[in-house]
Amino acid sequence: MLRLNRKNVAAKSYTEKVIQFGEGNFLRGFADWIIWNMDRRIGFDASVVVVQPIAKGMAGVLNEQDGLYDLNLQGLDGGKPVNSIEMIDVVSRAINPYEDFDAYLKLAEDPNMRFIISNTTEAGIAFDPECKPGDRPALSYPGKLTQLLYHRYEYFNGDLTKGFIIFPCELIFLNGKELKKCIEQYIDSWKLPDGFRKWFETACGVYCTLVDRITPGYPKDNIGELLKIIGYDDRLVDKAEIFHLWVIEAPESVEKEFPADKAGLHVKFVPSEAPYHARKVTLLNGPHTVLSPVGYLSGLDTVRECCEDPLIGRFVNKVMYDELLGTLDLPHDELKKFADDVHERFCNPFVKHFVTSIMLNSFPKYRTRDLPGLKTYLERNGKLPEGLVLGLAAIITYYRGGKRGEDTIVPNDDPAIMELLKDLWSKGCLDCLAKGVLGAENIWGEDLNEIPGLTELVERDIALIQEKSMEAAVESIL
Repeated sequence: MLRLNRKNVAAKSYTEKVIQFGEGNFLRGFADWIIWNMDRRIGFDASVVVVQPIAKGMAGVLNEQDGLYDLNLQGLDGGKPVNSIEMIDVVSRAINPYEDFDAYLKLAEDPNMRFIISNTTEAGIAFDPECKPGDRPALSYPGKLTQLLYHRYEYFNGDLTKGFIIFPCELIFLNGKELKKCIEQYIDSWKLPDGFRKWFETACGVYCTLVDRITPGYPKDNIGELLKIIGYDDRLVDKAEIFHLWVIEAPESVEKEFPADKAGLHVKFVPSEAPYHARKVTLLNGPHTVLSPVGYLSGLDTVRECCEDPLIGRFVNKVMYDELLGTLDLPHDELKKFADDVHERFCNPFVKHFVTSIMLNSFPKYRTRDLPGLKTYLERNGKLPEGLVLGLAAIITYYRGGKRGEDTIVPNDDPAIMELLKDLWSKGCLDCLAKGVLGAENIWGEDLNEIPGLTELVERDIALIQEKSMEAAVESIL
C-alpha cells in the first residue's frame, strides 16, 4: 500500500497564513478541519505550518506525509448516524524548533502569516522563569511564542500591520488572558524594549476561546478497515465526533479576517465567552459528573448506556433539562438546542465513553461543574435539586470502594481527599459521613453544611443507596 503523501495523492496547496503550536489529535480534528472547510467553501486560501511544542512529537511523521491525513467523523446528526472519511490537506509542513530553531524563527519573517493557534494542554499556558531569551528554543509555549513575536517585531521594524491574531485553544477559562499575561511576564523578565511591548499590545490580539469537539484520535480498533477505504498507508488517521463548536471572544474586525461562520461552521464571535463556558461546563460536564457514579453503581459502564437506560436515562434528563438548564442566563431556546445536541453526543453509537474515566477526581469536578448549579437552583426555586444532590451522594458512595459485582471499585483523587473518605466511611456513621464530606473546606473552599437542607438530603440518599440500591434511590426522586 502506497504511503499517503503529495507524491502519491493529488492535494491542493494554499498560502501559509497560520502557525499552529501542537500537532495532536484535537487540533488536526478541529481547527485544521475548520480551516479546510473555509478553504473549500469560501476560498479562505490558508494553510497551516505546525510547530511541535515539545521535544518529542509528530513533526517528522507529518512531514513524511507532506501534512496530509484522513479524518473520520462519526456521530449522530439529527438522530441519523454519520460515518465519513475525508482527507485534510491544509497542513503544509511541520517544524521541530528543538532541531531547527532558525526555521522556526523564520516563520516570523513571512508577511502572509497572520494567525497563531495553539493547544499545548492546560499546563502549556504557564510562565516558566527558567526560560531565557537566548534559549533555542525556550521550553514553555508562552516563551517560544514571545521569541517568535519579538523576532517579527524586529524583522519588520515594529510595523503595526504585521501583528498576529492569536487563538489559544487550551481548555482553561479565559485562556487568552492567561496567555497574554504570560507573554507580558516574559517581556518584563527578559527586559525586552518598551517598543516591543507597545507593538504587542497594539498590533497583536490574544483572544479567549472555548472549543468543543471530542477527538478520540487514532482509531486502533478498526484501522485496517479504514485503510482499505482510504486506499493509502496513513499513519496519522484521526477520529472525531461530528459536533463542533468554537466560541471566540473577539471584535468584528477579527471575525472579518477569520470568517469561519460564513463557511457554515459552528464558530461564534461574541463579546464574552463566559456564558458559553458556563453553558458547556453546566450542560455537558455537569451531567457527565453525576451520571457517571449513578450509572456505574446501577451496573452501567458507558455514557451511552446511561442515557439509553429506561431509569438512568430519566435521571440524566432530569439533571440536564429540569435542574441545570434553568440555572443559566442565555436564551432558553438556545440552551434547549445545546442540551439536545449534548444528549445526542452522549448517545453517539460510535464512541464508548466509559464512566470510570469521567470519575477520576470527581470531587473537584463536582465543585466546578455542579455545585454552582445547585446553589443557583436553590436560589431560584427555593428548594434543592434532587438529581444533583443524589449525584453527590453517589460520588461519596463510589469513593467507599469495595465491589460492584465482580468489578473492584477503584476511586482516584487527591490523596488527602481519599484519606478523608476512608476515615469517614470507617466510622460507620452516615450522619458523620455526610457532615464530614460537606464540611471539608479543602474540597469545597467552604462548609457546605451551611446550605439549608443539603446535609440531611445527602445523608438520606446515601442511606437509601446503602440499604436498598442505586436504582431505588433514583426512583425515589423521579
